[in-house]
Amino acid sequence: MFGSDRNPARDAGRVSTAGMVLLPIQFTWPHGGDDVSICGSFNGWTELVRMSQVEGCPNVFKAVCAVPHGSHEYKFFIDGEWRHDEQQPHRNGEYGIVNTFDTLPVPAEVSQHQIPAVILNQTIPRISEEDLRASRYQISAFLAAHTVYELLPESGKVVALAVDLPVKQAFHILAEQGIPVAPLWDFYKGKFVGVISASDFILILRQLGNHGSTLTEEELQTHTISAWKEGKARRNGQVDGHGRPIPRHLIFAGPGDNLKDVALKFLQNGVATIPVIHSSLEDGSFPQLLHLASLSGILKCVCRYFKHCSGSFPMLQLPIYAIPLGTWVPRIGESSSRSFAMLRPTSSLSSALNMLVQARVSSIPIVDDNDSLLDIYSRSDITALAKGRAYTHNLNEMTVYQALQLGQDSNSPYEPRTQRFQMCLHTDTLLKVMEQLANPGVRRLVIVEAGSNRVEGIISLSDVFRFLLG
Repeated sequence: MFGSDRNPARDAGRVSTAGMVLLPIQFTWPHGGDDVSICGSFNGWTELVRMSQVEGCPNVFKAVCAVPHGSHEYKFFIDGEWRHDEQQPHRNGEYGIVNTFDTLPVPAEVSQHQIPAVILNQTIPRISEEDLRASRYQISAFLAAHTVYELLPESGKVVALAVDLPVKQAFHILAEQGIPVAPLWDFYKGKFVGVISASDFILILRQLGNHGSTLTEEELQTHTISAWKEGKARRNGQVDGHGRPIPRHLIFAGPGDNLKDVALKFLQNGVATIPVIHSSLEDGSFPQLLHLASLSGILKCVCRYFKHCSGSFPMLQLPIYAIPLGTWVPRIGESSSRSFAMLRPTSSLSSALNMLVQARVSSIPIVDDNDSLLDIYSRSDITALAKGRAYTHNLNEMTVYQALQLGQDSNSPYEPRTQRFQMCLHTDTLLKVMEQLANPGVRRLVIVEAGSNRVEGIISLSDVFRFLLG
């Protein structure tokens, strides 16, 4: 550990996090000071991370650091003196008495709302249960009284693919059209039978790459969409008594369905897009694909209606840290929060894809060495691999940065692409967050620390609707 001159040898002994899955952890020093920093085994004891004073709490300082899985030690550097927090787990170590913690895989589901670490010791604004129920009732009643017709654009294009199309061709079509999902049409049955999405392509690339060899175009060419869907059903054990795959029922909506029922379909089935299909015949034959509905479209209707009367709904004026909303960076010792991980731009693409599948998340924040947000890698970004047939490369050798560059028109230096991701602060109101998420193409907001852009959490469209509908 470097001395009090605060001039560390940054290269010698520094922990390399390239290719690692990193977990953001909130550290807190609640005992005051003027110049407060933290250092630990997670950065090789080579660098002091300055801690920020919590607004309204002059004695409380915080910092978010990205750490790999494992056991760690740390100490605080307070006004030129090394100290440990006696209120946190501690032991004698190489550098005297040090605080300790372990980072372990955490459950994917959260059983109860965890107070975000960023508002530790702050007074939390609250509303009465009666006001909360009244606000939720009004929003639920509004959604039940309006239909999918209101989501249909005056004009637009919807792409559908034939179920017997080769996977490679489908992959290129989604990339060329700039869409992450497309309904599937079965000419033999004369109806829509499902959808193919970026998630399918992630699973396809992982499955075919398990043999240890680089993918070939021939391998993708021999897999039709229908063959992939049948094989996927068999691998998941979705077969009948004769070993035949059981087709999944298509999740769709009709133009006359009410918005509350459609929103519940999104939440219950964990999908991001629902086809809107209409047939003028009672048997459902000759169906017409009208639109691909999303939660952002439904949320836009809610915001448009309640924006001008939000003063009558105190729930909408609450800051997001005061309500059970989203996934937040855990505090030291927490083990019941949802999985939260981050990656460096130098992490391998295969590690990003594995995390998306194993943690069952739709996106992963990409951060720099200061844990400040650079970008996000989402499931939909997989379609960029169609450019230049990059999917034929070894995904273990391709970095997340290189994969994201495929989606850019230029090879400019790495800069945050704010049009791809949106940020918010933990002090933003629920209404402001809803209005941001209602914009087309926005599925999540990254909660960042003001000024540093260090990641504090993520809020998705699904999170908002789970809260609104109770």
